[in-house]
Amino acid sequence: MQSLLNVQHQVCHKFGASFLPADGWLKVGLSKNFDPKQFPLNGLRHPPEGDTTGWYIWSGEEFSDEEDFFEPLHTAHLVERCPEIMKYLGLGPGWRFLVAPGYEDVWFDANLLNI
Repeated sequence: MQSLLNVQHQVCHKFGASFLPADGWLKVGLSKNFDPKQFPLNGLRHPPEGDTTGWYIWSGEEFSDEEDFFEPLHTAHLVERCPEIMKYLGLGPGWRFLVAPGYEDVWFDANLLNI
């Protein structure tokens, strides 16, 4: 079985993305209402800061600008909640993903670099 880092490298190579690992002791922002069975699953990555990866992840069509929409979660715990998105977490800052059964979209959004 391939290691997660190898799979993340392959995803980055597939999309021509920079690679930046999201170490397990760092945090992601996970929406309070996150449900791995509510599609699509969405993620965007700002530049990391402090003890964060820069990743913000939510499920469903709705995104909120509310200050408390996201709560911190160590990346190591995300693998328990939603292992299928772990392969995308090596995408560097500025990258986004949107996945659903039978659907995958990964793209670069330069606006994410200007926070």
